[in-house]
Amino acid sequence: MDNRDLATKRRAIRPLLDERDPADAAAAYYAFYHADNRTRLFVYPSAAARARGYAAVSRTGIDLFRPLVTLRLPEDDLEGAADLMYEALSPQTAAFIHAPLDYSPLLHAFFEVQSERSLYLYRLDRRRFEPEINVLVTRSDTPDGLPRFVVRPTHPDSEGEIGASATVNWQSPHFAEVAVYTNPTYRKRGWGRSVVSSLVQHLLESGRTPLYEVTQENRPSIQLAQTVGFMNTGAEKVLLEGTLRSRP
Repeated sequence: MDNRDLATKRRAIRPLLDERDPADAAAAYYAFYHADNRTRLFVYPSAAARARGYAAVSRTGIDLFRPLVTLRLPEDDLEGAADLMYEALSPQTAAFIHAPLDYSPLLHAFFEVQSERSLYLYRLDRRRFEPEINVLVTRSDTPDGLPRFVVRPTHPDSEGEIGASATVNWQSPHFAEVAVYTNPTYRKRGWGRSVVSSLVQHLLESGRTPLYEVTQENRPSIQLAQTVGFMNTGAEKVLLEGTLRSRP
């Protein structure tokens, strides 16, 4: 897909996404801002100037061999949804699919599902956020140039060990999605909160609103997000790992 073709398809799907709506933020990033050479975009109808649906097939750091699929399916058009899906992926292709939660039944019809996670979407409430200073937090950049904040233990036997880290999964002009890891050995020290707070402050200074996506059963992660100042948007997502079935 050349850049001109990709740009034309991006124009065709713009009415399907609101870049300033947190519920559309991840889909908008992968459709409009993910690297051109790692993005394939399929629209329905295929030659439409104003599309009714689309699928973005993105190569990411999640898995080198399985793409991430984000999409909006044409409403009340099951045949059109199938046409779109089987144009975007070949049968037996393994993929991750990130979509609105209400797409789950239809995705199960298309995919042999290996795993499925329901996700809550949180957005930072700036009125609830208070910056936190922790001298142990240091900043570096990922190979993609995205910010990363880390706390490393200081005892002699911990060389190279990470106590907690916060990074950015993706960022668009309006939003950025926060990811956090806390080493089980160092939990309950507030380090996860410290690195997330530092990353949030950085994102706010860049003009972006931080988002936080978490599985519904991960109560410690939800509590961490809430203590920093994130609020549930009410938008629910699904992340499936599956293989596309043969088309009947």
